[in-house]
Amino acid sequence: MVANNHIVSSFNEELGDISRMVTELGGIVEVALLESVSALVKQDHRLADRVIQTDRRADALFEEIEESAITLIATRQPVAQDLRIVIAAIRMANDLERVGDLAKNIAKRTRAIGDDMPSTNLLHGIQRLADLVAKQLNRVLDSFAQEDTSLAEEVWSRDDQVDAMYTSIFREMLTYMMENPRNISPCAHLLFCAKNIERIGDHATNLAETVYYKNEGKHLKGIRPKKDGSTEINISDI
Repeated sequence: MVANNHIVSSFNEELGDISRMVTELGGIVEVALLESVSALVKQDHRLADRVIQTDRRADALFEEIEESAITLIATRQPVAQDLRIVIAAIRMANDLERVGDLAKNIAKRTRAIGDDMPSTNLLHGIQRLADLVAKQLNRVLDSFAQEDTSLAEEVWSRDDQVDAMYTSIFREMLTYMMENPRNISPCAHLLFCAKNIERIGDHATNLAETVYYKNEGKHLKGIRPKKDGSTEINISDI
């Protein structure tokens, strides 16, 4: 009985370690998102460089989570809810690592734009989009830490708000590009930044679906709310 209790205790510790690493990775990429956008808005190249360097830590932690999860599956052979926890950790780590990559891409664009920023209004729009996405990311990380299924559902249901704001920014940037050819290059970089932020919103929604699956043992029902109309925009409509 003592041996069995020791095995169960060790297994629970390993599960807890994986969950803590996922939480740590979430914190790293959440900060990376906020700092990458701040670097873009303020044209802070030093901060942008720091975001790029921080991504190495995120990548290393992702690999550690993946290796720990695979080792635990191979040695402990978890089933039912325990297996869901491990699978969820792998899925979440993958999404969070991609969030880190997207934040790094935004930081890299900061240097590419340089002093050619066409309008501060565009930056305000990107900041609002980033604030919304950062809130979504923060909520889904809270839902994971607190095992709060309702909070995960709330994040999932609000994905269309991110899409709608991105589409508005897309239209505005097209207008600037059409008004003055000199705006094309910087606006193109800003469009990539805005798209990266929108993609982070998609990853936050993925995370919400994974948290729901981990807690409930089933997938969220219904079609994910989407309102990204940027691919349907015709220049004649501007």
